[in-house]
Formats: sequence, C-alpha cells, structure tokens
Amino acid sequence: MLERSFAGHGALRIGTSGWSYDHWEGVLYPPGLPARDRLAHYAARFDTVELNASFYRWPREATFAGWRRRLPEGFALSVKAPRGLTHGKKLYAPEVWVERITRCWHELGDKRAVLLVQLPPDFARDDARLDYFLAVLPGWIRVSVEFRHPSWHDDAVYALLERHGAAYCVMSGAGLPCVLRATAPFVYVRLHGPDHDVLYSGSYSDADLLWWAGRIREWRTAGKDVFAYFNNDGGGNAVRNAAALRGLLGDPVPG
Repeated sequence: MLERSFAGHGALRIGTSGWSYDHWEGVLYPPGLPARDRLAHYAARFDTVELNASFYRWPREATFAGWRRRLPEGFALSVKAPRGLTHGKKLYAPEVWVERITRCWHELGDKRAVLLVQLPPDFARDDARLDYFLAVLPGWIRVSVEFRHPSWHDDAVYALLERHGAAYCVMSGAGLPCVLRATAPFVYVRLHGPDHDVLYSGSYSDADLLWWAGRIREWRTAGKDVFAYFNNDGGGNAVRNAAALRGLLGDPVPG
C-alpha cells in the first residue's frame, strides 16, 4: 500500500471551506478589513483551511510558494483539485494535471494538508479509472476522494481506496449519504450543512456537533488524523460551527 500518512498520529484539524467571504465581516473579520488580509486574520484563529477557488482556477506555482512563506508555522492547507481534472476529464488521462498538481504541492512544502478530489454527480462508478488515477498520483500526496454519484458507495471501492492509502471523504449534507468509513491513516470530513433540502445551508445544532465530536474522538482513538471542514458559509455559520466543534474537542479557538 502506498504511504500517505504524516507525522502527528491522531492529530486534529478543524476549519472551513474557503476564507474570503464578504458576509463574514462582523463574524470573523473586522468591518473594513481588506480582502488581502483575510487569510492572515483567519490563520490567527484556525490552523487549517480548505481552498475551494482552486477548483475553478488552479493557482500558479508561485502562489503556492507564497502561501508556504505567508502562513504561520503549523498551519495546513487542503486544496480542492481542479474541475478540469475531475469534472472535465473525469480523471481520464490525468498525467498532465497530476504533474502540474505535484509541482505546486512541492512548492507548498510543510503547509500542505490534503488534496481533495471531488467527483461530479454525473460520474458513475469506474473502478479502473479511479485506480489508475490514484496509481499515477505520487504516494507522498495525501488525497481524499468525495463521491457524488451513488454507485461509488460500495465495499469494493472502499477497498480500492485502502490499497492506495486514499481517504474516503465523509460527507454531511442534503441528499448526501453519511458513510463513516476510514480508508486511510487520516479521515477527511466535509460538513455541507444540516439542512435536509438545500446544500451548504443552515447551522449545525449543539446536538449535531456533539455527535460529530464523538465520531472524531473515535477516529483519533483509533490513531487516525482527522481533517474536518465546514462548508455552510452563509451567515458565518461555518466559522461558528468550526469554533464550537473545536471547543467540544478541547481545542478552543483563540478570541
């Protein structure tokens, strides 16, 4: 099996999906804070974030190098794979994209966390294609795969991920199955909101967060590192939920 673990067994990282939202003024950011200063302000309170803008436009190598220099020691950046690879080519002939991603991952250095590969809802199960992609991806890049077509949720697919040391992306959100499967030395969780009808909506209740805290404790007790990102950004819900979950797990967010 390829090795995709990293130092710090049982480590915990909780953050949000993205950080540059105008409607977070007054929730996380002081009114009038320039957009260029948001990441530094975010990184003073959280130690990880999931970059989603990379899905729409993959950043240059120099941008990754800049994050490596600017982010504080101990911060870890997860990055969503480009839609050209996941939604355009549906992982077919991935070599060019893998080479580009790998160069950027090198530049990110000690600030790198997990590469999130979100597959589109119209991409039905294709074990051979997923197997080939994961084989081409360098073993030192930690990767999590988020499946949106129901055909992927099968024991054989989970076994395929395990063979490559890739994490099944545990999901919470409207219309998405919540499968608590750990297929790698780390667990990757995306919390898309508690609303049963609309993705990315609503704020998780205290009871919801207590339940997730329990699952995270179980994974960490089993020696798994855990990365969890809240994607319900509306109204600053993601910020409040991430801070609350960290508090429940004994890792309060600085004021």
